[in-house]
Formats: sequence, structure tokens, C-alpha cells
Amino acid sequence: MLKVKIQQELKEAVKSGDELNRSTLRMLLAAVSNKEKEKRYKEKAETEVELTEEEMIEVVSSEAKKRKEAIREYERGERQDLVEKEKAELKILEKYLPGQLSEEEIRGLVKEAIGKTEASEMKDMGKVMAEIMPQVKGKADGALVSQIVKELLSLK
Repeated sequence: MLKVKIQQELKEAVKSGDELNRSTLRMLLAAVSNKEKEKRYKEKAETEVELTEEEMIEVVSSEAKKRKEAIREYERGERQDLVEKEKAELKILEKYLPGQLSEEEIRGLVKEAIGKTEASEMKDMGKVMAEIMPQVKGKADGALVSQIVKELLSLK
């Protein structure tokens, strides 16, 4: 399971003195713990609640997305030192994500979704996104998918 793998790699990072890995994995496990508490509260469970693999990937994706946004902001603020730190953390997080789809693969899936939903204009974007997002969850950035859907629908 992904959580066990992360915990094991955290132990190794602590033993080896790898500060960046250690802090990044601790942050990730804190986010996982928060999500588990949230899930337990929603389900009104009495005992500990484990996240499914899909939920774990969602947490890792969310943390990776935060790093990407921080990189953009730090670049805008010309803080190269912080950009490098965020990029290093992002690289660590990406090890726990499934393989990412290429832009061409996303375009192909979007074209299929447009065909299935018979979308022909921008107001159909919601239908297309609802069709494609379950297929690409954790494998593609939602903003990129949205951009491609808009682009392809504007051509129609």
C-alpha cells in the first residue's frame, strides 16, 4: 500500500539524514492523516479509517499541485531559491503518482469524450469534463485537461 511505502521511505530518509526527503514525506503523511481524520468525521466512524489507494493518490496529487502553484508564484516573485526547493519537493512527490499522460494522450481522450457526449459548443464543456475526469484522475493535471477541452470545443 502507498502509505506504508511512504512511511518506510520516511524512516530511511531519517536514518540517512536526508533533510529534504524527510521534510517532504512528513508533510505528505500529515496531509494523509488530515484526510483520514476528515473521512472518519464524515463517516462518523469510531475507529481509525484508512484511505483507499485512489484517495491516497488524490492527496499526493493535491500536494503536487500546491508545489506547482508555488513554483509559478515564486518565479513571478523572482525567488529562485524557493523555486528550486519547491521543484525538489515536487520531484519527490511525483514518485508516488501514477505515470502522467502526455498532452497527445489527453487530446485523444478529450476527442473521444467529445464524440461520446456529442458536444458541439462551449456550453457542453461540463458534460465533456464529467466524462473525461474519471479516466484521467491522478494521471493528468485538471487545468491542462480543461485547457485542451476548451481549445477543442472552440474549434467546433
